[in-house]
Order: sequence, then structure tokens, then C-alpha cells
Amino acid sequence: MKVLVSGGAGYIGSIVVEQLIQQGERVVVFDNLSLGHREAVHPEAKFVHADLNDRIAIDQAMKQHQPDAVMHFAAYSLVGESMKFPFQYLGENVTNFLNLLESMVAHDVKKIILSSTANLFDDPERMPIDESERIVPGSPYGESKFICERMLHWLDQIHDLRFAALRYFNAAGASTERGEDHTPELHLIPIVLQVALGQRERVSMFGGDYDTPDGTCVRDYIHVLDLAQAHILALQALDQGSRTYNLGNGQGFSVKQVIETAREITGHAIPADIVDRRPGDPATLVAGSSKIRDELGWRPAYPDLQAIVETAWQWHQSHPQGYATPS
Repeated sequence: MKVLVSGGAGYIGSIVVEQLIQQGERVVVFDNLSLGHREAVHPEAKFVHADLNDRIAIDQAMKQHQPDAVMHFAAYSLVGESMKFPFQYLGENVTNFLNLLESMVAHDVKKIILSSTANLFDDPERMPIDESERIVPGSPYGESKFICERMLHWLDQIHDLRFAALRYFNAAGASTERGEDHTPELHLIPIVLQVALGQRERVSMFGGDYDTPDGTCVRDYIHVLDLAQAHILALQALDQGSRTYNLGNGQGFSVKQVIETAREITGHAIPADIVDRRPGDPATLVAGSSKIRDELGWRPAYPDLQAIVETAWQWHQSHPQGYATPS
């Protein structure tokens, strides 16, 4: 199978590309490199440097490479940023995805995996969050992904476009060759590891009085390699019809637990301070994954926090400047 991966130079996309190639698939990466890194693209993947706002470029890639399926990761994905720049998220995330879908229909590409988000569930009634939970997007980012899911629903009905939408919270960890490199870095695990590397002085914990066992927020972390396998399993299942899955460990880890685990693994003190809460941060967010486990046999290979942080630490040690680290 040949798979076109939009956003395949980004953190999650590049590792999914790596895993697809390891399983013998042919891959075309379509990325504008605004958030991704050319160095992250697997050397066996074809690379198209272009933007999803350019419908002609998408059509050219479809015509030249003739993919059998698409995986879509290219999107702005920061909840807080989307509250400051809603038009960027409700505009570009949606319009760019529409361009991609129109081109797929025009070139008779019938399968797509959407990297969606568990930010569809801002105020869940149950925990862990399963697929039956009512959808109340928690930000313009979450809203943009919900709109994308609704597009897929209708194109399945009208154009027989088979899709899987995968919803998850926090991807973390690394493969041997690829890891997390954002500018600026806003994700907890790499921030904590930057302190251990001497690149930051300390970590800020936003709130210490939540209704959780240790007072800090609890979040669901899923290893990026487990996430990649879920995408691949979902792609393989599309011949049996479209589907939607929530992805998570089914357990959460607090901010203090993440920091303490990093201290143990790195041997660094990692100073941390409790500061004011951030507006809109729920105490606990954990996604369930029983549906994909039951239907596709997905089982996380790295379910514990120790393994997630350990793989991230190994990558950050070998790439202290991220992909700018000299080879």
C-alpha cells in the first residue's frame, strides 16, 4: 500500500511514517515544514514540500504518487493558542483539510485516517472518556477537529470515503531515531527533560490544589509508538468500514508523577514550583480505549510512565538541540 502522510515531518507524523516503512508500506510525506523538520522525514519516504492551502500542489502530489490512502496529521494543535487565534484554527485547519478531501475524491482515493483529538470532550461526564461521551469541544482547536470529523461522516455517506478518526490527549516518548522537537516547547515531558539537560532552570506546575491525589492535574499520556500502531491498525481495518476510536492508557499521571519519574530516570533534581492555575484546566482527563482494544486487538507496548519518559530521555540526550543537533 502507498500512503500519503500530511504532516509527516512533525513529531507524531514522522514516527508513523517510520513505522509504516518498517512494515513494508510505501510512503509519501506532504509537509510545508512550518512546524515539522526535514531531518525527521524517513530517508525511504518520498517528500513533497508543499502546503495544504495549495489545492494545485495537492492535486499534483495525488496525480504523481497515486496513493491508496491518506493519513492526516498536518494541523495547528495547541489548545491555548487556539483561544488566542481562533480564526487560524477554525479557518486553516478546516479549509486545508477540505482541500485535501476534495483532492482525494477527485483522484479516487478512498481511505483516510484523521489524527483527531480528545479535546472534543471539554467537560466529560464519565472518566475514562469513551466514544459515547457527549461532544463539547474545549477550544477552537477541538471545534476544528469536530468539523473535520463531520466532513468525514458526510463524505463516507456521499462518496464512499472510508475513514477512521483517532482521538487522544498527550502523545509522548520517542523512537530511537525520532522524537519531540517544538519551538517553543509547551509540552510537559520535554520541558521537564530540558531542565535535566540544563536548558531550563526549573519547571512550573500550574496549580497544586486540584481534587486529585497529589493536588496537581492528571493527564493521559500515550506512547507515540503505540499511537503509530493504532493508526496502522485502523488503516488496515477500513475495508470493513469507517470507525471512530478514543485512544489512551486508561489511567492518568499527575504533573508531580511525571516530574518525579523524570528525576528518577535522569538523576537530576529538576526543581519545580507551584504557580497559579491556568484558566480552563480540568483536574483530570483520561481517555478510554476499550473499543479499539476489543475490535482491533490494539495493546499499548509502553503503558507505564517509566517507559514513556525513558524513551524520551534517550532521544533528548542524543538530540540535545532536537533535529538541529549535528549528526
